[in-house]
Amino acid sequence: MADARKKIERAGECRWIIPRSGDMKVPVVIYSSEKLLDKAINDNATSQLENVASLRGIERWALGMPDVHWGYGAPIGGVGAFDPESGIISPGFVGYDINCGVRLLRSSLTASEITSRLETLVNSLFQNIPSGIGSSGVLKLKSKEVEKVLKDGAAWAVKNGFGTESDLENTEENGRLEEGDPDALGNRAWERGADQLGTLGSGNHFLEIQKVSDIFDRETASAFGLFEGQVTVMLHSGSRGLGYQVCDDYLDRFGKISAKYGIKLPDRQLACAPVNSPEGKRYFRAMCAAANYAFANRQVITHLVRESFGSTMDLPFEKLGLSTVYDIAHNICKCENHTFEGKSRKLYVHRKGATRAFPAGRPELPGRYLPHGQPVIIPGTMGTSSYILVGTDRAMEETWGSTCHGAGRAMSRHEAAREGRNRSVASELEARGILVRGSSKKGLAEEMPQAYKDVEEVVNIVEIAGLSRKVARMVPLAVMKG
Repeated sequence: MADARKKIERAGECRWIIPRSGDMKVPVVIYSSEKLLDKAINDNATSQLENVASLRGIERWALGMPDVHWGYGAPIGGVGAFDPESGIISPGFVGYDINCGVRLLRSSLTASEITSRLETLVNSLFQNIPSGIGSSGVLKLKSKEVEKVLKDGAAWAVKNGFGTESDLENTEENGRLEEGDPDALGNRAWERGADQLGTLGSGNHFLEIQKVSDIFDRETASAFGLFEGQVTVMLHSGSRGLGYQVCDDYLDRFGKISAKYGIKLPDRQLACAPVNSPEGKRYFRAMCAAANYAFANRQVITHLVRESFGSTMDLPFEKLGLSTVYDIAHNICKCENHTFEGKSRKLYVHRKGATRAFPAGRPELPGRYLPHGQPVIIPGTMGTSSYILVGTDRAMEETWGSTCHGAGRAMSRHEAAREGRNRSVASELEARGILVRGSSKKGLAEEMPQAYKDVEEVVNIVEIAGLSRKVARMVPLAVMKG
């Protein structure tokens, strides 16, 4: 650790640089406090960022967000942009759960209005929305329907009665990446996608009923439809087994062809292909199709949330007011326009465990948010606050319009399970007034609040660094874990 720490230079408040050396094509920039920087060094996330900085065609710098921690090949909380001609695309730098993402729903309800029915409500959600490893949903899709989901994303769900046009308007890319190509997926990915639409999954995936506890920016909060005491619902899920299979298939293929293109890999887990090669283009199309599946998955879950609220509260949809504030991806690669070195250029931006944080005026934003900036959603843990922030010009200038995606793990799953072996995490949280439903005691132990970094510290770093600005804080009332 001491040697790794010596290489890192302070470059401002909450900003650190690892200068270019060895095979690195660009320096590394990390947004962090000293305390969280030490954690990143200890779990080798900084070494993984140096590996990312060594990849062919990377532009300007490799970036680590405040929640950065060790991941497969590239760290979770890592960002890098690549030139379309000389750059690469790497499944390990996108992640196994393609378009794992977060959606925030606002409601017309206040916390006091649901208190007496909260337990019934969380039980209804737990019964209606399948969760856990390998869980399957009520939808059993034929191949023709899977194909439509892979092409149309959340629009397929809305067309089939699982949402509204407003949901699409307030979803990143309107819930559909047009490059999605079902033919770029293998048979096993298709099979795994047939019965998992509308399922939460396992691990850190969750559905949380929250209360807005604090408003920091009243004008922006009003534009986002948020007010103090309001009930919100946050859900975190992705492309399930289908996305995992896409990543696994292409990692295997790219591991065999990287040498063909003369690519020197700093880590075999960063197996990649030139982004403009036939193999690179095919992976991009497959990744987009898996991302569409994830958008559709969160859209179907949204519909199931509305059904559970409606039946429990005995209110029609119009009275519930359960509308999408925003839906954002955090394991994805996007071809985007960025101004760099005085000119606008297309770049392939990998965000693994990181999200967009676009400022006001960007054409990618929904019309209602154009004057304000993109909603940024940063969940905490099932025992701590979550935040909604807004994107900034500084993020656009420094991080390709990116920020962190959550608190970030402080313990491995194995460490957390060992720590929580003789504890009842559910009972501990319920003693604090937070209802919890989970598919297993071990799963809850792996996700206990202590397994994560302090979300307050992470969010403060983001704001001090100017990558996002706080709008509102939400506290958990009830949590459903995968």
